[in-house]
Amino acid sequence: MVQELYKFLLGFFREQAFFEPAAKPLSAFISIVALLVVAWVAFKLTRYIMLLVARRVVARTSTDWDDILLKRKVFNSLAHLVPAVILYNSIHFAGPALMQNVTEIPAETMARIVADYYPGLGIILLKWVKIYIIVVAIYIISTVLNAVNDIYMTTSYAHHRSIKGYLQLLKILIYFLSAILVVAVILGKDPTVLIAGLGAMAAVLMLVFKDTILGFVASIQLSANDMVKIGDWIEMPSHRADGTVIDITLNTVKVQNWDKTITTIPTYALVSESFNNWKGMEESGGRRIKRSIFIDVNSIRFVDVDMLKKFERYELIREYVIKKQEEITQYNKERKLADEDLISGRRQTNVGIFRKYLDNYLRANPNLRQDMTFLVRQLQPGDKGLPIEIYVFSKETAWAVYEGIQADIFDHVFAVVPEFGLRIFQAPSGNDIRQAADRMLTR
Repeated sequence: MVQELYKFLLGFFREQAFFEPAAKPLSAFISIVALLVVAWVAFKLTRYIMLLVARRVVARTSTDWDDILLKRKVFNSLAHLVPAVILYNSIHFAGPALMQNVTEIPAETMARIVADYYPGLGIILLKWVKIYIIVVAIYIISTVLNAVNDIYMTTSYAHHRSIKGYLQLLKILIYFLSAILVVAVILGKDPTVLIAGLGAMAAVLMLVFKDTILGFVASIQLSANDMVKIGDWIEMPSHRADGTVIDITLNTVKVQNWDKTITTIPTYALVSESFNNWKGMEESGGRRIKRSIFIDVNSIRFVDVDMLKKFERYELIREYVIKKQEEITQYNKERKLADEDLISGRRQTNVGIFRKYLDNYLRANPNLRQDMTFLVRQLQPGDKGLPIEIYVFSKETAWAVYEGIQADIFDHVFAVVPEFGLRIFQAPSGNDIRQAADRMLTR
């Protein structure tokens, strides 16, 4: 069709005295413009029809993958195939159909052909059309890969393993090969020759794509070992990351911190450096409470009769205090120890009873896991007093709920300490020093 247009325009302009000298180039230019317009109209029409049909099909289906294909413009990219085919089949309009090699054509015949045609124009245009086809192929593959990733993200497997990094690597490989094809088309060389010549550039390419290669290897290790996935809470102090993983790509892992800032971590850093993944805690159904209170050692003493009577009124420790005192009394009687001898026999202490009280109090708390590690223990005394550590697990792992449970426990603990004749250690403040000075002055 375009060739007929070219012949018509050539004859028309040659009949006009003014246009006759430029008849051939003017006819070729108009034919090229007409070809581009036809290809553009074909693209618009094809895209309109494909989108119209696609939207109607998508509206009638309940699946999500067709919606994703439409959203990712897969049908738009496919519409570019029509103008590519039109251009590829019409670019030789300015050359006659030759049945033999150009070198075998007689000079007189070749002169007549050159007078009416551009034998080399089709070759030049073919290069540009091939480049356009390569670009269209890249565009189609890229949109399809984006749609594949979005479709995969709707599956249950996406929560455990991300394929975004692999798709990005595939895109890089496709872009790299496409660039080689474009260069081969422009130079008119075999692409395999260019690929073979890249062997000498391997060291340079490895240097340029070092991060990509490291990220690819790291992403394989992360996925194979199930080290981290989207939705995991990770903590990596070296990169100031403490929050939820929101994206895993070939080169980076994005973490949304609890203050809503975004930290970007190199993928290979998660393999080469240490980080905490709180996934195990969330999956176990228990979150650790590990906190100590510091008892002033000057307030620790043996319990006397009045204190025992007081403790026997408390439901949580009544049975323990009575049984323990009976056991101690029997032991001291067997050794014939006098009640006044406080240091030779066994005696209950206020801190020991307090520790037992904490154990019973925590075991009665419905928000704590009884099947996990459950400890109320003494730690090594220090300059801040005697640490009594609570080491238990909350049933709730959600941060806000967990903090509420922990706060309720220690609100009670701090309030109940004086009931056992104990004092919480606290570094003296300016007010404490002033009160001490006032007491000295009043004496």
